[in-house]
Amino acid sequence: MAYQCFDIAINDHIAQLTFNRPQQLNSMNKHFWREFPQALAEIDQSAEARVLIISSTGKHFCAGMDLSVFQNPDPKMFGGEPGRRGEHVRRLVQQLQDCFTQMEKMRIPVLTAIQGGCIGGAVDLVCASDSRYCTEDAFFTIKETALGMTADLGTLQRLPKLIAPGLARELAFTARKMPSAEALSSGFVNQVFSDAEALQQGVMAVAKQIAEHSPLAVSGTKTMMNYARDHSTADSLEYMATWQAGMFQPNDLMISMAAQMQKKPGEFEPLHPITEPFE
Repeated sequence: MAYQCFDIAINDHIAQLTFNRPQQLNSMNKHFWREFPQALAEIDQSAEARVLIISSTGKHFCAGMDLSVFQNPDPKMFGGEPGRRGEHVRRLVQQLQDCFTQMEKMRIPVLTAIQGGCIGGAVDLVCASDSRYCTEDAFFTIKETALGMTADLGTLQRLPKLIAPGLARELAFTARKMPSAEALSSGFVNQVFSDAEALQQGVMAVAKQIAEHSPLAVSGTKTMMNYARDHSTADSLEYMATWQAGMFQPNDLMISMAAQMQKKPGEFEPLHPITEPFE
């Protein structure tokens, strides 16, 4: 389907979702919050792609929440009976959180390619990706604190697991900019590129490597690493053994070994598309 906030293309098992509102700094308007989860679901359900790259156009990756969202707020957020207002706000925040959590739940890895500013809600987004890459002019800022808000869509929960907790707290408390060099040295991004063109080429090279592997093996790897992040080592090893008992099959192993011997990509069966129950 067509989207207003970004363009989508899938080629050679690589999906690309590109923000296309550079004049608005690719900010997240109301259309974005409806379209983004739909786009992720479309890509994941089709099983055509084995990896997703999220990138942008223009000077900045994303300026976070669009001002129009604050200028025209839902009246139920600020009026009415306090208990019902609170329940509504809680449910709304959870719905927005799910937009980014969906990136973690996808069966394929999600790579983010970041140029220029990555601000506010955009930091929430990239924290939920599997790997981050950026340009030399990129910077990251948890802007919500400076606006009198608490970041509520995942940064405060995910960032301390990606970098040193003390640094994550400093960035959140101060709302200062973290430049690309610091993002690299802290482990937040995997690699820094000279400009947007080099960034696109570098991230695409990583995506191609991922897409050459068994989609079942890559999906299992993502699932296991996400589980291990949130559980004890003992529980994760138990889950790994159970997963392997059901998912490990000799077919992909033999294809992989043959591909390495022949020095060419293997021809793997795709994962099954996700359909409605009993469809």
